[in-house]
Amino acid sequence: MPTPTDRLTEPSQALNWRVLGLLNLYRMLIPLPLLSVYFFIGARGLTVQSPQVFFGAALWYFSFGMLNALAVRRRLVSANVQVILQAAVDIGTLMLILHACGGVASGLGLLFIVPIGGLAFVLPMRSALFLAAVAALAILVNTIWQQLTGGTDISAYPTAGLLGAILFTSAAAASFVESRMRASEDLVRQKDLDLANLAELSQYIVQHLRESLLVVDAADRIRLINESAAQILGSEHAAPGELIGEVAPRLLYSLSTWRQRELTDSAPSSFVAADGARVIQPHFAPLGGQTAGPTLIFLEDTSLMAERVQQGKLAALGRLSASIAHEIRNPVGAMSHAGQLLAESACIGPEELRLTTIICNNSERVSAIINNVLQLSRREATRPERLLLGAWLDDFLVEFAETMQIMELDIGVVGEAEDLEVRFDPSQLHQVVWNLCDNALKYGARAQAQAAADADRGRDVEIKIGRRLPNRRPYLEVSDRGPGIDLQVVDRIFEPFFTDRQGGTGLGLFIARELCQMNRAVLLYEPRAGGGSLFRIIFADPQRWEE
Repeated sequence: MPTPTDRLTEPSQALNWRVLGLLNLYRMLIPLPLLSVYFFIGARGLTVQSPQVFFGAALWYFSFGMLNALAVRRRLVSANVQVILQAAVDIGTLMLILHACGGVASGLGLLFIVPIGGLAFVLPMRSALFLAAVAALAILVNTIWQQLTGGTDISAYPTAGLLGAILFTSAAAASFVESRMRASEDLVRQKDLDLANLAELSQYIVQHLRESLLVVDAADRIRLINESAAQILGSEHAAPGELIGEVAPRLLYSLSTWRQRELTDSAPSSFVAADGARVIQPHFAPLGGQTAGPTLIFLEDTSLMAERVQQGKLAALGRLSASIAHEIRNPVGAMSHAGQLLAESACIGPEELRLTTIICNNSERVSAIINNVLQLSRREATRPERLLLGAWLDDFLVEFAETMQIMELDIGVVGEAEDLEVRFDPSQLHQVVWNLCDNALKYGARAQAQAAADADRGRDVEIKIGRRLPNRRPYLEVSDRGPGIDLQVVDRIFEPFFTDRQGGTGLGLFIARELCQMNRAVLLYEPRAGGGSLFRIIFADPQRWEE
């Protein structure tokens, strides 16, 4: 895996290879006009003192450019070797061309500027000046040789000196520009690397947040979603680019409703997570200040907050239970006993008897409330066991039917899961299911006339067992065909002392949910399709049982 330093040096090496490749293009282009002038114009355009040397050097320069272009493209040798090879060929070949054409007086010394400047671009300042010094010294030696052999006069020395100064200036300027450009490029690449690292860090943080969030654009397509939100939605298509309506239709409905309300304070409707064990409350926040634009969605697991609230209520009930037992139970028992004795008196009339009945009934109700509170506050730690749910349910229905004086056939059982194993305290599971079935019979029973009219709808009370997809968690459902629960009070049915039925204590469902939570299960309510109520127990994940 490349380090950050490697990432910074890789673009610099690529720039060096591009410069070396462009120099090969220069070597292939320069011989063409020189040979054209030599063959078509002759001495009028270019004076050549040694035609054979000139012609051979030009062809060699062209051939080297083509062959070396292939070597540079395939990286046959390292960049340092390429620089040394190209510098030697450039100085040697151009010196032959310059010598064949009569030295610096021909003006061909300017051909040194491009290769010396180009090679200086890929070299440090000191090496670039050394290369320019070698080229200038070679030109000076050639000028001295030309002057000694009579090919030129002493007036060529100022030209050679000026050409040497130009080469030094070109090399220094190219090396300076290269160093400044590389510094700027390194700074830009470092900034890009920092931004890339920051983006990776942000992506990692978003993906591993405990909070579940996703971003949906104006076309209702997912642009960003973290792992927690994907688990809640539970669809294999919960990924960027997918339509939110195909992944979670209920969430799209809440989003559309929120957009139509134009940022009002009314809370969107909640929905059940894909695993069926959590109630999710979505929260929306517009990005850019426009409701119709991209939207940031937070998915809040309400079960966590509800658990904290319930624990607080439990603590309050525990502190209150002792005083209730001593301060209320005995007086209530005395009033109930007095009412019973008064009802047995032969001298009271029908009106007084009705009043004593009211006293006795309400005394029994208060006693039931006290017993439930004491039961909740005194309950012992759970002792979970592995239970075969189908066999356990058969035994439970026999006992329930005998106690409630009903036929076993009056309660329908759906689902064949002989190997369906759950982990639950047997006594506590008995209490929870008994409470749910008792409520289904008490509040969900239909009148005979209505039963006859709706005979095709099945039994009043139905129990269903099975596994929920996709996490395969076992569940048990108790449903009825009663009037159901008003949607306005659905969120409060598991609160202690809340009831919308006469004669109820408001503690049955509260205790049932608490017992489920103690066994790492979840108790949920939802309206039953076709009318009625449905309570579902989702048991602990069998793959995560703790011995």
